[in-house]
Amino acid sequence: MLTALNIVQLVLYVALLALLGQGVLYILAGAKRQTNLFYQLLQLLAKPFTVPVRKLTPKKVADRHVPIVTFFVLLIAYAVVTFEKISLCVAQNMVGCR
Repeated sequence: MLTALNIVQLVLYVALLALLGQGVLYILAGAKRQTNLFYQLLQLLAKPFTVPVRKLTPKKVADRHVPIVTFFVLLIAYAVVTFEKISLCVAQNMVGCR
């Protein structure tokens, strides 16, 4: 179970970093961000998470805000997985979790 939680936590971490990097490049690259290779790569990494969030959010939410919403949804999921991992370690008195 700990291995599964570690894998989920790692996947969420990579997606969070991709969205964070995308946000930084959004600010730094400005209007030319769509031609930036690294921005496109980060979009590709975050796409499996932004597409479902786009489908779940109302149409009133602008497309440019979907990555921000996705970031906060993933941040909450990361916190939940982290707390579950801690709870599992405490419940089983695992030495390797300290």
